[in-house]
Amino acid sequence: MSMAEIKIRDNGPLVVSGVPLLDGEGQQLETNEQVFLCRCGLSDNKPYCNGAHKGKFESIVRA
Repeated sequence: MSMAEIKIRDNGPLVVSGVPLLDGEGQQLETNEQVFLCRCGLSDNKPYCNGAHKGKFESIVRA
């Protein structure tokens, strides 16, 4: 089993791998190995990113 990882893309989504994604009732969603989750709130396919953030969302996170 690979290590869980969440990457924050500059001006884009969270890239999640190695973590099961659960719905509001605790049921596991069927996903690919890597999931792109919306951070901007503009996606029509939440919780997944659909690219709607491009040119409309700015966030660069540094430790």
